[in-house]
Amino acid sequence: MPRRLRLTLLVLGGFMLAMLLTALIAVYLLLQPERFTRMLQTQAHAAGLELNLSSPATPSLFPRPGLDLDGITLSASSANVPILLAAHGQLALPWRTLFGGPTVITQLIIDSPRVDLDALQDWLAAMPDKPADAAPTIPRINTGVSITEGSVVRGNALLLGNVSLEAGSLISDQPFPLHLSADTANGTPLQLRLSATPRIAGKTLQLENIGLHLSSAGTLTLDLGGSAYWHGAADASASLSGKLDQADAGQYDIALQLIPANDDQPLLLALKLDGPDNHADLRLPPLALANWWSGLGDPQGPQLSVPPGSGHADIAKIEAGGVRIEGLIIQAGDAIPADEATDKAATDQKTAKPE
Repeated sequence: MPRRLRLTLLVLGGFMLAMLLTALIAVYLLLQPERFTRMLQTQAHAAGLELNLSSPATPSLFPRPGLDLDGITLSASSANVPILLAAHGQLALPWRTLFGGPTVITQLIIDSPRVDLDALQDWLAAMPDKPADAAPTIPRINTGVSITEGSVVRGNALLLGNVSLEAGSLISDQPFPLHLSADTANGTPLQLRLSATPRIAGKTLQLENIGLHLSSAGTLTLDLGGSAYWHGAADASASLSGKLDQADAGQYDIALQLIPANDDQPLLLALKLDGPDNHADLRLPPLALANWWSGLGDPQGPQLSVPPGSGHADIAKIEAGGVRIEGLIIQAGDAIPADEATDKAATDQKTAKPE
């Protein structure tokens, strides 16, 4: 190779290397990773959370501008168990932010997160109650969220694995899409698709055009549509209806109605199911039902009791988790006939023990 050509190539190579180094330095200076880190930590702190990274955020340019986050830990303030642990995350940024525009995040990507439900419930329970007359708010999320290879646990027990989630922006008066897939603890694949349009009207949070699709291993499919309203605390209502299709069992009409609490009764979920060999008309208090379910998993010993609720159900066959039940008939609360209710009261009186 002629000497002049070699010199030309060396000069061009040096020039390109200098331009690349200059671009990398400019990207770092323009992105200012500490600015975004402080912003995330400030927002987390305002919600009673602490966000920590194992190392400072680092900028990236390809395939799009962003910041890489390693060793993510999200915990409630003064809590011993983190709500979320993630090996890696990334903030995707618009080009206008790169060139000095406003601090905006277009997408949050989290790899291999681990969410602990007990820690999450403890944080939610510790949050201060809002005044009864306070207007509801939508937790605005300008960014899309992408989660891959996640897991949901309760203590050391795996509830969901291989979790993938894609969600759009959560903004008032704009459709919000969400798609989730996961495997249960016994390996059964689940898929969930949800769409709704959130809206604030006075002191009411509305969810219009709700569309929900849930499928499990090709053996069960649930499709529901409707709307929901929330006025604060237990003052909530919803009306959803659709079809439940179970392989080898047929198709069912299903209706769910959430009845707001009042002075005489708690928040209630009315469930109606009608199909071949299976019929149900139940009223279940969801808050009490959640407490009952938590009692079953009490590490100090399961609290065995009849689940709360009223109504009747006539189920020909149930198969779940390797358990098969046939000819199940449930009558509870107001659904118990008068003579049976009298007999039950007499039995309870005979077996009652003095304090």
